[in-house]
Amino acid sequence: QVQLVESGGGLVQAGGSLRLSCATSGTIFRTNTVGWYRQGPGKQRELVARITVIGSTNYADSVKGRFTISRDIARSTVYLQMNSLKPEDTAVYYCYLRRAGETYDYWGQGTQVTVSS
Repeated sequence: QVQLVESGGGLVQAGGSLRLSCATSGTIFRTNTVGWYRQGPGKQRELVARITVIGSTNYADSVKGRFTISRDIARSTVYLQMNSLKPEDTAVYYCYLRRAGETYDYWGQGTQVTVSS
């Protein structure tokens, strides 16, 4: 059974930093694409960043240069380092995982990030 457990959200002032973690289990981590989506108040869920099986990364234009996605294969964990946070980054952040050869995405429960101005 695939499970994703996020941690690291919270309240931070604009310009501050947070690091989100997503611990995964029930799958061979190194064969997965993993990443983060977010959903702000009244907004649709959007892709923030992802890292593929071969380690390539993709970022939303709105977070390029501020956020960094990384993974620890030995710990089956994916991270999202968020720097220079802005109030518009306020959202629930969801970790996701897609196994190689599949089209189904597994999701974590979400973690709230609130950036005050």
